[in-house]
Amino acid sequence: MRNYQEELEEKYRKLGVSPEAHMEGLLHRKPINYWDYVSLETLMTLQKPLTDHPDEEIFIIYHQVTELVLKLLTNELKQMVGKNELSADEIKVKLGRITRYTNLLITSFGIMEEGMDYYSYNTFRTSLAPASGFQSVQFREIEMYCTPLINLVNAKGKERLKASTSLESLIENLYWKDAGLNRKTGEKSLTLRQFETKYLPSLGKLAIAMEGKSLLHKVLKYQDNAELIQLLKDFDFQYNVAWPMVHLKTAAKYLDSKGENKEATGGSEWKKYLHPKHQQRVFFPFLWENESILDYKKK
Repeated sequence: MRNYQEELEEKYRKLGVSPEAHMEGLLHRKPINYWDYVSLETLMTLQKPLTDHPDEEIFIIYHQVTELVLKLLTNELKQMVGKNELSADEIKVKLGRITRYTNLLITSFGIMEEGMDYYSYNTFRTSLAPASGFQSVQFREIEMYCTPLINLVNAKGKERLKASTSLESLIENLYWKDAGLNRKTGEKSLTLRQFETKYLPSLGKLAIAMEGKSLLHKVLKYQDNAELIQLLKDFDFQYNVAWPMVHLKTAAKYLDSKGENKEATGGSEWKKYLHPKHQQRVFFPFLWENESILDYKKK
């Protein structure tokens, strides 16, 4: 029979703290309940609509849920890139999880596409500029966990790079900057300026930390593992093609379905920016040497 007191004492000794003080604290601790454990009451207060349109709360909740799902992906990816060695079986388990999370991102877009009134949405959205989903830093972090920066530079960006592949040059030519940067004049949108001011330093540090350690680097030695390769292709396609296409379809319903080509809240050319053929984002290029990722599910 396990002696939990001895195990607790050993645990705290290994941590270098007093077992007596900590175990006495356990005696005074209140029993945990569900609402406190998930911070339910706090969670219910995190929606701050800017207008009186009730559908705006749907819009806020949906994006908060999306950020939580992105955190699920981030949690798994951090574990993978944080280990020096990963077995093929470990990678398969993690890929199964992150693909399920990605599928949740895809299917949940039905909330946006079918769950809001067209006119209500197009009224309250005018109060949101310059805020944009473009400013989701977790989205950018996931990209960096998955693949080297060079794979986040589209064809035109690679032409601009020429022989320079310094960290600064790569970051300046990332595909997503095209959504807020006029490459001819150098002028940046307010949406992009806000994002870079808040997050560019931390993204730069993450890029340095991920050099040679991204998920791509972890899986290269398993190219002969057919099951793992299939899982990688599924994730790459779902995240970089299927999800953007659902986003594009939903945006078209609200911004372009009644003969109007409305501008995105962040000011980007949303039709061009959202389409995978313009983003050209691929996490694992070696998977697509004999076929296009855009044609993967057309077979």
